[in-house]
Amino acid sequence: MNKQDPPTTFGVFKPVGHTLFAFHTQDQLQTAMRSLAAMGFAAASMVQYSPQEMLLLADGELMAAGPLANFGYELDLLHHHKTLAQQGCGFLVVHAPGEALANRVATLVATLQPASAQHYGRFLIQDLTETAPGANRQCPVRPRGVPGAAPARRRTPSRQGHPCQAGRDRR
Repeated sequence: MNKQDPPTTFGVFKPVGHTLFAFHTQDQLQTAMRSLAAMGFAAASMVQYSPQEMLLLADGELMAAGPLANFGYELDLLHHHKTLAQQGCGFLVVHAPGEALANRVATLVATLQPASAQHYGRFLIQDLTETAPGANRQCPVRPRGVPGAAPARRRTPSRQGHPCQAGRDRR
C-alpha cells in the first residue's frame, strides 16, 4: 500500500485486502510488528501511521468524501479512526489479501488487544475487536425490508450503544 496515495472508495480510505490496527502505545504497535514478522509477514507488507498522519489523512478524506460514501461503513470508520488518533493512537496497516492471511492476522487480536482492528474486504469490513477469533458471537436483529427473512447480523457501530455488543461484519 502506498502511504502517500492510500486506496479509497468514493473518496474515503478503504484499503481492500488489508487489516488496520489502532494501538494506544507505540510499544503495542512495535509488538504487533514483531509478531507479524514472526508469522512471516515482510516489513514491506506493513505501513505505520502516526496519530498526526492519521489525523491529516482523516481530515483530508472527510473533506474529499463523495456523497456515495455515506452509504457504506467507511465514513463511520474514518470518524472513529480520527477520534482514536486524537487520543494518541498509532495505526498499523497490514497487507493480508485472501481469507487465509486475513485469518492469520486476526488471530493476533486477542493477544495484542488493539484499540480497534478491522479487515477491509472487497464488500465487507469486518470489525475484529468485537469478536476475537473463536468467540463466534452473533447478535440477531430484525431484518430490514423483507418480510419473513432470517435475522441479519447487526451492521451498525457498537459505539451506538447496542446492548448485545456482538461481532459484526460491516459494509
